[in-house]
Amino acid sequence: MSEQKKTSIGGQALLEGIMMRGPEVTAMAVRDPDGNMVIEKFPTKGKERGKFFKLPFIRGIFNMIDSLSFGYKCLMRSAEIAGLEDELEDKPKKVTIKGEQDVESPGESEAEAALDATEAATEATEVAQTVTDPSENVEVAAEQKSREQGSEKTKKESKGSTLIMVISVFLGLLLAVGLFLYLPSQVTKWLAGPMPFLENHIWKSVFEGVIRIIIFVGYMVAVSFMKDIRRTFMYHGAEHKTIFCYENGLPLTVENVRKQKRCHPRCGTSFMILILLVGIIVSMFITADNPFIRTLIKLACMPVVVGVGYELIKLAGKYDNIFTRIISAPGKLLQLITTVEPDDSMIECAIAAFKEVVPDDGSDNW
Repeated sequence: MSEQKKTSIGGQALLEGIMMRGPEVTAMAVRDPDGNMVIEKFPTKGKERGKFFKLPFIRGIFNMIDSLSFGYKCLMRSAEIAGLEDELEDKPKKVTIKGEQDVESPGESEAEAALDATEAATEATEVAQTVTDPSENVEVAAEQKSREQGSEKTKKESKGSTLIMVISVFLGLLLAVGLFLYLPSQVTKWLAGPMPFLENHIWKSVFEGVIRIIIFVGYMVAVSFMKDIRRTFMYHGAEHKTIFCYENGLPLTVENVRKQKRCHPRCGTSFMILILLVGIIVSMFITADNPFIRTLIKLACMPVVVGVGYELIKLAGKYDNIFTRIISAPGKLLQLITTVEPDDSMIECAIAAFKEVVPDDGSDNW
């Protein structure tokens, strides 16, 4: 095997697809209802930030915000692509790359050219009729008005989707604060009577942290039994295997990717576990007993927790030693739940997305 190289390219499993985030480009490869692969590319968010926002312990906060917001948009977009059964039913099979020329299946180019020529001739005839017959102007005006109304409807739908996204994020954050911050503090307070050692703020912090980890792991185990989530976890496995294949210096083929491990030290799952563990240490310095006050203080400390967790996950992805193996171990154990062995079609999506984000000069460490 070739000498291992490191990369900062990361990914995210989507509904019927994968998103890969590179230094310049972020790419998404999704299967539509017919099984065709649709690839869309976007500029990587945050790459033009100032140096201050890229400093250690600062960059993690903004990178997490970017990952959550953009990841949610890609998740919604992947669901849209995967559910376009009616609109995609009569379209030819092709790989579509947003912003670039479509890559067509063999034998389709001549048919497409003939169809384009027919459409062009029809449009020319309609224009000629409009010029020679003024009465047609009324129909043209009506058609133009219909298009404008359709455009306005699209804008309204876009605003509605944005509003739904904002409400969903707000409710999700509210639920997360309630489950992972307030509930553990309240439970610890209830148990402080029969368990006096919980009066000690250090033991209290450890106990609260254990409750948070149990809730998080229990949630992951519960959702893993859902069919759609299991497929998402399979795409998650394909993402990790593809990154491992690249880091091991092997050609990105389905056969090579299939042989790789599916638990990667630089993973969002590992990041979440590290945040929970770092949160235990930070909580040891919080002496407030009131659950509501403790929750507010923990919220204020979240930027510190996220910043430290991000730097630890960067170390785990960059170096391989006893320390990085220790901090990677909890996340890798949890990845046995959140990653599942993928099928070949999922691996193909991961490879296609990955190839789109690797710079030509190979400068993928950023």
